[in-house]
Amino acid sequence: MFLPVPGRTLSRGLTIALLVSLLAACAQAPRRAPPVEDRSTRSPAAAVGSTAGAAVASAASAPDATKPLPGAENAGKPGYYTVKPGDTMIRIGLETGQNWKDIARWNGMENVNVIEVGQVLRVVPPTVDPTVVAAKPVASTKVEARPLDTKPGVAAASAPGGSASGSAVAAPPQAPVITPTPSASANRDDDELNWAWPASGAVLAGYDEARNKGLAIGGKAGDPVTAAADGRVVYAGSGLRGYGNLVIVKHNTTYLTAYAHNQTLLVKEDQPVKRGQKIAEMGATDAERVQLHFEIRKLGKPVDPVKLLPPR
Repeated sequence: MFLPVPGRTLSRGLTIALLVSLLAACAQAPRRAPPVEDRSTRSPAAAVGSTAGAAVASAASAPDATKPLPGAENAGKPGYYTVKPGDTMIRIGLETGQNWKDIARWNGMENVNVIEVGQVLRVVPPTVDPTVVAAKPVASTKVEARPLDTKPGVAAASAPGGSASGSAVAAPPQAPVITPTPSASANRDDDELNWAWPASGAVLAGYDEARNKGLAIGGKAGDPVTAAADGRVVYAGSGLRGYGNLVIVKHNTTYLTAYAHNQTLLVKEDQPVKRGQKIAEMGATDAERVQLHFEIRKLGKPVDPVKLLPPR
């Protein structure tokens, strides 16, 4: 018979009991599938914890994932604008030469703060045919030949220099019917605007089609910024990134001007302004130094202001 050594019997018994308990636990524990197999058998939508899985689930559960965006059928057509990343209604108005409020109204927008990339907006008035927006105005009139109406049984007079037979009815004369068409005067290039410099400081940076869409005009904080021509304010605020405190003035159907980085704005939206009227004070909002960034846009496209402003 085995006689335990004094002082060691308790530790050996505890050790054997612990080993037996561990073996029993391992025998009862369910086997778990390897991680690789587990991942391969899960559907993407079930991967709640992963970013990619959450994105797939969101796209799959969206009720209108395949629904076309508003106005998509007009993408690429004249008179329409496709929303790009980073666009706002203010920027779209500047890029198209329109009042952003008019664009919202023409498109029946209930919330102007909600636009989607790829959405297509009408940017010409509903009374204007978008297909002829870019057409060159016709300066002449259209003449349409149409026979005059005659009463039954009554012979019409023969054409000058001809003769009438006793029984024959002469063909009615061809009278021109004049139909007015848009003329150059009705759609003037509006270069006749009486332009003026918006600030008296030196030009710090000239127009560059790729890098600078206008002029940078220097000065001191608080110097007056004036309207370059008669018009109406279509925007006054700081909602366009990179422009700081901004004023946009629409002068006619062709031109608008933008005045950026102001310290103080002195006009409100829909307010009429006159050439030379003080509309803001020069500042450095969203700029590295005090300056006025001044743009002239023709049908929404930036043009070199120096070509339109009077010589200094």
